[in-house]
Amino acid sequence: MRELKVPVPPWGLAITAILSVQLGSALSVNLIDTVGPAGTAWLRLSMGAVILLIIGRPPLRSIRRRDVLPLLGLGVTTGVMTVGFLAAVEHVPLGTAVAIEFLGPLTVAALRSRNRAALAWPALALAGVVLLTQPWQGDFNLVGVSWAALAACGWGVYILLTQRIGDRFSGIGALTLTVPIAALAAAAVGIPQAAGHLTVDVLVAAAGLAVLLPVLPFALEMLALRRMTSAAFGTLMALEPAVGVVLGLLILHQHPSPVQVAGIVLVVLAGAAAQRGGRRLRKEEQASPADLDFVG
Repeated sequence: MRELKVPVPPWGLAITAILSVQLGSALSVNLIDTVGPAGTAWLRLSMGAVILLIIGRPPLRSIRRRDVLPLLGLGVTTGVMTVGFLAAVEHVPLGTAVAIEFLGPLTVAALRSRNRAALAWPALALAGVVLLTQPWQGDFNLVGVSWAALAACGWGVYILLTQRIGDRFSGIGALTLTVPIAALAAAAVGIPQAAGHLTVDVLVAAAGLAVLLPVLPFALEMLALRRMTSAAFGTLMALEPAVGVVLGLLILHQHPSPVQVAGIVLVVLAGAAAQRGGRRLRKEEQASPADLDFVG
């Protein structure tokens, strides 16, 4: 079966995924209050897995032995990343959690760049995170920052594994394999948190949030990463902290201070500076030297 051609440019897919992720995160706060961050992650991933299995068929016959570890790795990473981020949102503002998490893909982009000067951009973003979290203040939330740092590590690994798996399976086939694994990974801590709080309203809310995250953005990211370098995709995510701050302000009424706004600006500038392009060439396409100079 021929792969469906997507007329939307890869950066458009990535931006839509960003909006879906941050909207889903902002709207998850009420559910977190009810079933906890791990319970929310487990419910969203479980509902997402059900939706994906309804609309798609797992390509079990296409799995080769060398695919097993990457599939398991991506599933577990997705579960850990989701739990970590939602746990961070419970303790720190949405924009701050996103900015810290963004250090993961930005570091991936810098390390994979052929230009060592690109390592300056994660350093600049880290300076922005310091302004955001203000560790010199008495209200510095080490727990929230630590959860966000775990999510950052997960996001970096997620980008690398998603591109590898996306090259092997077409459509949403990979998601029908990895999201159920992510749900199982989150279940270990999610079920104990959610136990005793599961109602029809909670399940309906989780199903709606699952469309915003993981179903829609994960599918869009999979499509985007087939047509972009992981470095370009990672640095394009520089818009995530800004979107997180805006939605945190509009939906959660979280008001950043001028110093924290300056921190967000530094993070976004770091990502924008690291981004130079990003269309990823398939094997059958002929690459020119200009095509290969994506980052830094």
